[in-house]
Amino acid sequence: MKRITIVCLVLFIAGSMQQASAQDYKTALGVRLSSSAANVNNSISLKHFINETTAVEALFSFGDPIALGALVEFHKPLSASGLRYFYGGGAYLSFVKTYNPVKQRNESDPNFGAQGVIGLDYKFANAPLNLSIDWKPELNIVSDINFEPAAVGFTARFTLVNNFLPQSAQRLNPPSLRYGGHAMATKVKNFVAFVVLY
Repeated sequence: MKRITIVCLVLFIAGSMQQASAQDYKTALGVRLSSSAANVNNSISLKHFINETTAVEALFSFGDPIALGALVEFHKPLSASGLRYFYGGGAYLSFVKTYNPVKQRNESDPNFGAQGVIGLDYKFANAPLNLSIDWKPELNIVSDINFEPAAVGFTARFTLVNNFLPQSAQRLNPPSLRYGGHAMATKVKNFVAFVVLY
């Protein structure tokens, strides 16, 4: 958890050192770290905006349980540049390992349920980086009925596709300028990698 806090601090400081005019993003890929043993916990996150305010997010958890989740998220801007809050909901399917005493072996127990989400989303002005923090409670319906209220998550993503600017504007504002140059982005990524490994 200490490493996560350090990474967040480093990225926010790096972002604050850049010039103000934030750019939105359309598609981003990264990693979500969860605070609790939810069905969809530590996972790969792919987020894609279908319009300027609505996004779909796919989550794939590769531990135990293995899970696939989908969310529809609605975004509203806040006064700070690049910062938005969002809310939404969706569903998930997971496979939990359980021990069968009769067969004396582990089996995959399928689970299905609903999930809601509310959080904050930040896009760095001049770097292809996006951070978000969220609360994502889960209500499991099949095969057991239970509620997980404590699923708080932190997500760091690289933006793969830029914003909804018209093509003419994007020609005047190439990726190297929109993102503050590849050199700055590379330095930030290398420093974050060093902190995580440390």
